[in-house]
Amino acid sequence: MRQRRLRAGTLAVFVAVLMAIGVSGLPSAASVASAASVASAASAASAADNPYQRGPAPTAASIAADRGPFATAQVTVPRGNGFGGGVIYYPTDTSQGTFGAIAIAPGYGTAWSYYAWQGPRLASFGFVVIGIETNTPGDYADARATQLLAALDYLTNSSSVRDRVDRTRLAVGGHSMGGGGAILAGLQRPSLLTVVGQAPYVPDGSLSGIKIPTVVFAGQTDGTVTPQYAQNAYNTIPAAVERAYVEIANEGHGFPAGGGGGNSGAFARTMMVWMKLFIDKDTRYAPFLCSTLSNANGISKYMASCPLDPPGGGPTPTPTATPTPTASPSPSPSGGTGALRGVGSGRCLDVVGASQTNGATVNIWDCNGAANQRWTSNSSGELRVYGGKCLDVNGAGTADGTAVIIWDCNGQNNQKWRFNTDGTITAVGSGKCLDVSGNGTANGTKVHIWTCLGANNQKWTRA
Repeated sequence: MRQRRLRAGTLAVFVAVLMAIGVSGLPSAASVASAASVASAASAASAADNPYQRGPAPTAASIAADRGPFATAQVTVPRGNGFGGGVIYYPTDTSQGTFGAIAIAPGYGTAWSYYAWQGPRLASFGFVVIGIETNTPGDYADARATQLLAALDYLTNSSSVRDRVDRTRLAVGGHSMGGGGAILAGLQRPSLLTVVGQAPYVPDGSLSGIKIPTVVFAGQTDGTVTPQYAQNAYNTIPAAVERAYVEIANEGHGFPAGGGGGNSGAFARTMMVWMKLFIDKDTRYAPFLCSTLSNANGISKYMASCPLDPPGGGPTPTPTATPTPTASPSPSPSGGTGALRGVGSGRCLDVVGASQTNGATVNIWDCNGAANQRWTSNSSGELRVYGGKCLDVNGAGTADGTAVIIWDCNGQNNQKWRFNTDGTITAVGSGKCLDVSGNGTANGTKVHIWTCLGANNQKWTRA
């Protein structure tokens, strides 16, 4: 039913949403010196091992910039060759060999001109980009998949820049219905290195057949391809496939056409880093994605199959952008299932309103033995409730005060916890403690993460 609503009930909305986009300034990026340090340290070794690496070692400032180190040019592609024409953007530098490439399809009813800002931006970081026009604005996902693959074939075999393209390092992307086309193209041609879904329509609502690294972007306020729809699709990606889910804060369906304004710059920044890792196999960029995003400005939720390791890309540097405990998570010393009672309050860790909805918050409440207070710790370090939901640090956050919620278990570090001998429980992804806000003791006091202090509001026992 969900697929039919998207195919029949919201196609016209795609156009209206895109036309209504406003443009404002690019958000500033936080400087993360530790991530930059790791990237620089890995640079010399990876340059020798990786013939695909292009450009200088990344820094927090360089990945946040709206232009990379390469000068670019572009050439218009006429209609024909199996797709509706478009524009190719490419680095003008001929001293570094060939470049990886991506074909990107627009959303339903829209032209490439809405997304043209992505072309020179990505090309300036060392990629060849072909932004396509579709044969007709109303082409569905299957037609767009065929056209994306035709565009890659044209790019590598017939285009005026074919000698600049490494035909072994190709990828596809697209927005909305174009994202659906990219997904189908990835299924049809598993030699592609990655799929970049930009608020993608997902045929059949499932990505269970995908076999190549996939990143799903969503807009936090998108009413067309909603975050829940995108997350549900993301959760079907097989465990063996490298993947990430990136939710762009305060943006609707049109963020890929935002020109870098609003928080669309956060989308472009993260997409570029993902492409560097999976098209260029450049592990210097890995610390900017794992264990959490080094720059989460403009991003409301992030999940990834960390550590991200591109096939054939060699070892991924150990990220140090956030303090991650070196000890493996261990199950509770006081048993595997039961309530967790706060030492300072005497009340139990409780899912608000006994909700089983993703994103439901967690607080303390009188211990009552109900299912929303029964937590199972396992050898993976998860704290499960209701069987399939995990205690989750919202958005993989690391800041003091980041909310703790429940979410479908996905194996990420923001859902892993270490039980310590002093009674504290540490979030593996942040190194911070499960904490009752403000040393509160009243029913309904929220629970979040906070710098470990050893106080009683951070200590728990099995009830």
